[in-house]
Amino acid sequence: MRKLTSVVLAALIALAGTEVAVGTPAQAATGAEYVALGDSYASGVGAGPYDASSGDCKRSPSSYPRLWAAAHPNYTLKDATCSGATIADVRNDQLSALSSDTSFVTLTVGGNDAQFASVVEACLTKSDSYCETATGWMSYYARNQLVTELAALYKDIKARAPKALILVLGYPQVLSPTGTCPVIDLSSAKRTAMNGLADALAEGTKAASVKEPVYFLDMRKEFSGHGACGADPWFNGVNPSAPAETFHPNAAGYQKGYAAKLSRTWG
Repeated sequence: MRKLTSVVLAALIALAGTEVAVGTPAQAATGAEYVALGDSYASGVGAGPYDASSGDCKRSPSSYPRLWAAAHPNYTLKDATCSGATIADVRNDQLSALSSDTSFVTLTVGGNDAQFASVVEACLTKSDSYCETATGWMSYYARNQLVTELAALYKDIKARAPKALILVLGYPQVLSPTGTCPVIDLSSAKRTAMNGLADALAEGTKAASVKEPVYFLDMRKEFSGHGACGADPWFNGVNPSAPAETFHPNAAGYQKGYAAKLSRTWG
């Protein structure tokens, strides 16, 4: 997802003083091409370190595509993921990695289309009611317009890679309902509102996967009990020194959450 702006960062520093799938894949192929698509949750932002060659895309060796590919050397990985990517960015900048030879595709996208960074800014720096309004508007979008936009993207992926198995990995809830957040704490109302947006993104992605059939992996159960600010977080909290990593999975989240689920599902 997109990084927090310098304005937000300054504000933070100041303030600091049911998994659903359309069927189940059978088994992985051999000698196959794997193409990874998506935003920062796919590129591994939050796990670090990042490949220097990936620049602002911030691709980490600890991302779920890299971890899965390392465990399946019979696949050749094309990693097109990029931090900040929207649906339009995936279509315009990443789909060229696909071909008729592609046999496996993973994708996580949609959070930036739902204005993730702007919502985080609102909830960290403004009132409970402002946060609830921001998440409410974006939740409505996620359950409605986003469904159509994602389904159209899935159709485009199928056209480019007609023989590929396509797995779409969703977004989990980010925040623990209990516990204290370092740097800046969040009220119960704000945590509920932000997790509600995560639910809307998951449900919208699920609906799109039914509308234009692809396999959908719901990550909410996988991350249950491991939200930011809790006792055993698989997410980064607010980090003024690395704002792009705020509320993104940490290394444990990518390994024990995303990559583990992906490996149990396919491979």
